[in-house]
Amino acid sequence: MDKKPYYISTAIAYTSAKPHIGNTYEIVLADAIARYKRLTGYDVYFQTGTDEHGQKIQEKAEAAGITPQQHVDNVAGQVKDIWDLMNTTYDKFVRTTDPMHEKKVQKIFKKLYDQGDIYKGAYKGKYCKPCESFWTESQLKDGCCPDCGRPVVDAEEEAYFFRMSKYADRLMKHIEDHPEFIQPESRKNEMVNNFLKPGLQDLCVSRTSFSWGIPVDFDPGHVVYVWLDALTNYITFCGYDPDGNHDEHYKRFWPADVHLIGKDIIRFHTIYWPIFLMALGEELPKQVFGHPWLLVGEGKMSKSLGNVIYADDLVRLFGVDAVRYYVLHEMPFANDGVISYELICERINSDLANVLGNLVNRTIAMTKKYFGGVIPAPIAAEPVDDELKTVALGLPAALEKRMADLHVADAIDEVFTLLRRSNKYIDETMPWALAKDEAKRDRLGTVLYNLLESIRFAATMLRPYLPETADKIFAQLNTADNGVESLASFGGIQAGAQVGEASILFERIDIPKKLAEIEAEKQAAQTAEQPVVTFLPDIPFDDFCKVDMTVCKVLACENVKKSEKLLKFQLDDGSGTPRQILSGIAKYYKAEELVGKTVVAVTNLPPRKMMGQESCGMLLSAEKDGKLDLLMLDDGIEAGAKLC
Repeated sequence: MDKKPYYISTAIAYTSAKPHIGNTYEIVLADAIARYKRLTGYDVYFQTGTDEHGQKIQEKAEAAGITPQQHVDNVAGQVKDIWDLMNTTYDKFVRTTDPMHEKKVQKIFKKLYDQGDIYKGAYKGKYCKPCESFWTESQLKDGCCPDCGRPVVDAEEEAYFFRMSKYADRLMKHIEDHPEFIQPESRKNEMVNNFLKPGLQDLCVSRTSFSWGIPVDFDPGHVVYVWLDALTNYITFCGYDPDGNHDEHYKRFWPADVHLIGKDIIRFHTIYWPIFLMALGEELPKQVFGHPWLLVGEGKMSKSLGNVIYADDLVRLFGVDAVRYYVLHEMPFANDGVISYELICERINSDLANVLGNLVNRTIAMTKKYFGGVIPAPIAAEPVDDELKTVALGLPAALEKRMADLHVADAIDEVFTLLRRSNKYIDETMPWALAKDEAKRDRLGTVLYNLLESIRFAATMLRPYLPETADKIFAQLNTADNGVESLASFGGIQAGAQVGEASILFERIDIPKKLAEIEAEKQAAQTAEQPVVTFLPDIPFDDFCKVDMTVCKVLACENVKKSEKLLKFQLDDGSGTPRQILSGIAKYYKAEELVGKTVVAVTNLPPRKMMGQESCGMLLSAEKDGKLDLLMLDDGIEAGAKLC
């Protein structure tokens, strides 16, 4: 029987930096869904990977003194290592620097241009570098990017644009006709009310102010806007051919069943991406699910706030499945979740060590103690058994209902409902009391059989979420009968077989002790990371007094031709004659941004030639960790004033 295809994808991770646990949640969520679909008989194609072009990446590479390709190779390796560490079973890890992808993107761009969907113009407006997104003044929130809340910069450059408005009505109708297309409902309402109803503006789809991107092959100097490049990964790596000669893989799996993405980038996936597909004549994905964020306290994780938590650190502290359990179980369907070391410890103790681990351990131990490890036959049933069997037999259907609309946390709760019912069943039947009466040995055997079989049901349905733990449970049960089809009836575990060795699945944590260890480790790491500040040798005070530092006003500023580093300044130093100074700060500042600013120059240095032009002095700036800031003063200070 041919399995039904199922295509799930994650957003591709942006290679600006190592992903934190909030980023990692998405791949674990996708993996749980993919594993569940495989368990229930689907032919799954699971795609993830990295987004590797853009201005921010070029700037990070330049600051580090390496090429952009070296930078993305390093970060893509970190991403893949973490995805593998979390036991995610992706079928394809894509990278947008793949030559195949780049060629297809160029063809897609040209196709859209030739059919009139892309046209050439000029962009002038607001730009958010971290989000790689453009905004109008009216879309800003308190003058900042409405997505990430960070400051925007003025941008003006020649660019190609996509005619978004041409497809807006068609997209609105698709959303109305397919209420499942954007989930959760709150995300759909946000997109419709904030973007579609007010009217879509044409989208800038090329850049000329930087070079790290896929070149527009018919117009040198332009690179494809990173979002058009990134979004097409879902079809280019699946086998889409811009000339129409799609391979069999694409024909089988497209359209995707679900794009799993963070709520902060849902606009790109539910407005831009569907419209690009409409223009290409391709079907739209069946669903885009914008999952919530994992917060630390009440805010997002941020390096600047020092609250970033990484998956590999959590795995080292708690183990893979404990981390998987926490992020999957503690994230509500539509609202943000919260993570902290203390909450992880509490959840491990209450759910994993107590409800799950203790049940398995004592059931195996009692089977060993009372029956020499041989699984007894269930030959002495009583009415109290019926409710346990009913909960177990209803588990597959209960999970299917929850997973159908991606309520993964609720699906896990269904498994733990059976585990808790099993623990209650132990309290009800008291096997330790039955063991004292030889006449009740058959009843004792039936109770233990029912517990072992219930654990088998739970372990089978835990496989998508806690795969390592499920395997450990099956090893203790000593059964390979772990397919969902085996749960059609209660009685799959073989009486007369020998159970495996009992082992502790999750150790209970001494929470105060663990938190103290984590805090000590953090303090040690911070101390190790403190940069060593070095100072030059002392100089006589009289020598310092010889340095003439003068306040200057920037009259004019321009890039020096044939130089990527130099800016040429014309300065009012208070003398009445403009002073020319060349400074190597072009990669940190745009020339037009500096006109009118108040700066400080050393004005008693001998003139020197730079790129054939004379520079009479040096501007003062501060540099640390690859970042440079030009020293600027209040504009009320007059030109010619001296620093003293």
